[in-house]
Amino acid sequence: MSALDAVLAGLGPIAVAVSGGVDSLTLATIAHRASAEPPLQEPPLMVHAVSPAVPGEATARVRAEAAREGWQLRVIEAGEFADPAYRENPVNRCFFCKTNLYGAIRRVTGRQIVSGANLDDLGEYRPGLDAAREHGVRHPFVEAEFSKAMVRALARDLGLGAVAELPAAPCLSSRVETGIRIEPETLAFIHAVERLVGDGLAETGPKRAVRCRVRASGIVVELDPQSLASLPEAAQADLGRRIAAHAPARLTDAPVSFAPYRTGSAFLTGGSPR
Repeated sequence: MSALDAVLAGLGPIAVAVSGGVDSLTLATIAHRASAEPPLQEPPLMVHAVSPAVPGEATARVRAEAAREGWQLRVIEAGEFADPAYRENPVNRCFFCKTNLYGAIRRVTGRQIVSGANLDDLGEYRPGLDAAREHGVRHPFVEAEFSKAMVRALARDLGLGAVAELPAAPCLSSRVETGIRIEPETLAFIHAVERLVGDGLAETGPKRAVRCRVRASGIVVELDPQSLASLPEAAQADLGRRIAAHAPARLTDAPVSFAPYRTGSAFLTGGSPR
């Protein structure tokens, strides 16, 4: 028995928090398949939470995998948008997000909640892990000492195809600069911009990193160096006008610019509510 199999076997009945990313989808798949092998275990319950911060593609991906694998799936409302502390977008916004998520899961099941966090997540500032600790959430990949690369390799071994190559995709609220209030219409705009730009880039090559950041200074579209270099100034100006035309009212006059992609660049440790 592998280390991961041993961890899963020792958890008892579980509820897997499935966001729609490679980590949680891989964990859900291996847990479900393991439950059908001797010694037989109770199949896991997969729980996916929807909210304005979760792209529709993620929900569709979870539903598709559930249908393909035969999962027991519950789709619930995350509820974080009813939490003023979350909406204010403080430095530890993720704590309030995960607190609401795990609380919502706990209201539908008494099973042990597990997440797809892996060793790579431990090297970053992740207030969501504090919320997980408070709710007794277990992290099988961490306990089995799986890195992100190992999770992707497992996804390939499981035959998950495109899921194994999914780029990192934190929630849409992560694109909003610390201290700027989280609004559903802002997140819908961010998602629309990323799809617009991403679809255009997909026509010229493989899918690349695209982030639409909403900052106090304006709207910044971050691209990987190759994609940014492929957009001359005239193309950036034209795309910027198209983006500005669809901005919500509070961003109508916000300038649009382009910059190199930086992980977590909307996170400011010195942010204060605006």
